[in-house]
Amino acid sequence: MRRKFLTFAAVALAIGTVAACSTTGTATGAVTNHTASVASFEGPALRGPNPYQFLPKVPSFRLTSQTVRNFRPLPTAQQSGIFGVPGGKDISPQLSWSGFPARTKSFVISMYDPQAPTGSGFWHWIVTDVPSTTTSIPEGAGVPNSTMLGAGAFQLPGDAGAGRYVGAAPPAGSGFHDYYITVTALDVAKSGVGPTTSGALLGFTIDSHTIARATLIFPTEAK
Repeated sequence: MRRKFLTFAAVALAIGTVAACSTTGTATGAVTNHTASVASFEGPALRGPNPYQFLPKVPSFRLTSQTVRNFRPLPTAQQSGIFGVPGGKDISPQLSWSGFPARTKSFVISMYDPQAPTGSGFWHWIVTDVPSTTTSIPEGAGVPNSTMLGAGAFQLPGDAGAGRYVGAAPPAGSGFHDYYITVTALDVAKSGVGPTTSGALLGFTIDSHTIARATLIFPTEAK
């Protein structure tokens, strides 16, 4: 069934103008040499509010990718073969970021699905203690025991119980899920959590240390 394309006003209403306002914590970058804005979005409606809008407002910064495109579905390679998506390869996307506050001491990288049928969403990928000198990671950096995330960085198990990137896997018939890939800037060098910490507990721990946040959003439905 053909889906209706959104006007700028409808998108702004759907996501609270999160991509257009520098204080919302959502970046407007997409692939390298291409910056997607809310006005250029021609995809399905986001299904719910941005989960970060319920947190204290912080500035945004530029987040881009050579692998994935903001406001477009995640490619098959970034979906989950682990969870049975046909052709899914669980390959984390390339990411680059800039323009974050000068006092940033570390980053957290994550991918979250707020519409997962769990009552609490689903953390697909969580990386903490990424040093402030790391401003880019290559495609495929989210492998187990990765050494491509910056010195001292490590991956938490997420809701799949695996310390790695686990791709998108929207259940059949559940419509579009809005996958949020986020880089969070912190004013501390270490988050202080252990290697088995949940995404929710990490979020609670870093809340008072979050000084900026950039997000790319990928509405994706079952193959």
